[in-house]
This record gives sequence, C-alpha cells and structure tokens, in this order.
Amino acid sequence: MPADPTLPAPVEASRPSGRFVYADTASSRAGIEAVSRKLEGGTVAILGLGGTGSVTLDLLSKTPVDRIVLIDGDIMQQHNAFRSPGAMGLDDIAANMTKVAYFARTYSRMHRGIVAHPVHLDPANLDLLDGVDFVFCCVDSVEARAFIIPALEAMDVPFIDCGLGLTLVDDQLMGLVRVTTSTPAMRAHIPDKGRIPVTGRDDDDIYRSNIQVADLNTLAATLGIIQYKQLRGFYLDTEAEYHAVYSTDGNHIINEDRA
Repeated sequence: MPADPTLPAPVEASRPSGRFVYADTASSRAGIEAVSRKLEGGTVAILGLGGTGSVTLDLLSKTPVDRIVLIDGDIMQQHNAFRSPGAMGLDDIAANMTKVAYFARTYSRMHRGIVAHPVHLDPANLDLLDGVDFVFCCVDSVEARAFIIPALEAMDVPFIDCGLGLTLVDDQLMGLVRVTTSTPAMRAHIPDKGRIPVTGRDDDDIYRSNIQVADLNTLAATLGIIQYKQLRGFYLDTEAEYHAVYSTDGNHIINEDRA
C-alpha cells in the first residue's frame, strides 16, 4: 500500500548519546541540555530492587550517569509486580529471574551502563562498590542497614537512604515516608538523631507483614532522586535539608538537618 501523504511520516529514533541507547530528546525539546549535563558521569549503586529501589532505577536510568550498579539477591515474584514500575508479564513471573536480572534486562533497552549483581551486600563482597560514587540504600531490613550504613560511611561514599513506616489503624493506613542523606561533609545527624533505623526487631514475621504500597514507594524514590539531583546542581536547593519526612496524615513534608 502506498504511503498516505496526509499522515505524518514515521519517526525514527535519534542516534544514541553518551550512555543512552537512543538520544535524550526530552532535554533538547525542553531546552535544558546544559542543566542535564550536570548529571553526566559517575557510578551510582542501588541497594535493594524492591518497590522503592525499582522506581529509583526507573528514574535514574533516564539520567546520563555512566554506570548504574544493581545489588539484590532476591527473586522477582508476583507480589513485586504490584510495587514496581511497568507491568510484568506472566512469563516474567514464571521465569523466577532475580530482581537485578529482570530490571537490568528491562532498563538496558534505554541505558547502556547497567550492571547487575544478584547477591545481597555483605562484608565479603563490599568490593562490588569499588568505583561507586553514590549509593541509594533501598533495603527494608534493619539488620542490613546496621551493616550497610557504617560500611558506606567508612568508605566515604555519599548516600541516600529511603524508608517507609506504615501501620493499619481502623481499616486505614497511616504512616511516614523518609529520605535521609549522608555525604562526607555531613554525617553526624544520622547517629546523633537516630535518623536511620539500625536497631530493633528484624525477623521474618515482621518482614512478611511490612506494609508497602506502590504510590508511597514511588514517592520515596522520587524524593530521593530529587535530593540526588539537588546535590548534583540540577535543581536549585535553597534549604539543603539532609532529612525529609512526608506524613500521609495531613500531607505534610518536614525538612530538617540542613547543611
């Protein structure tokens, strides 16, 4: 059938640029290419590819960072589909892929620098963070955080830790979304004020009953990425807060611990 001259011609993908498989035409269309270049380079690791970590990857993969290192030893299961970006197919669920393998396959369609490690971070494999410039800690285990946070501080790596705290009260959910930042220039607020939970119960029953929902996972990841972009100079930041807490009851965000 001959082409219809009244219809627009098909659009071909622009040639790749930097770490992207295809060019970032969104920045060029908006006229913010110079601002977007502030996000170029470096290696960022995401620890934990659950609801918050997977959305963090979704947003980070749209930036020109050189490498994105994924670290998580869990299998991608059906319940994960309801807290992750996009839509898993039945074949994906049946494949029993690790989370990092699934997400690396998905986001490598867009970003060339994704590296997957299907393990949990522990003292024996800290070398997986060699060359990493920044870390997003998206684990939901107190025991894991108790090891990870001091390890990152000892390595002098800046990081952002994201967490949720939700409870069921009278058939309604209430709770908090927390985003805490630590850089070599400012770390004391975390131990001094107990900003990141590193003590307490962490057994299987609590883990299985841990309430998380997709919208708040997405909010935690979004606030974390915004903070990261503020640190990189992409967003104007006049307050330089290193600890932010959003409350579902009242829709408030409290910013504290200013640099």
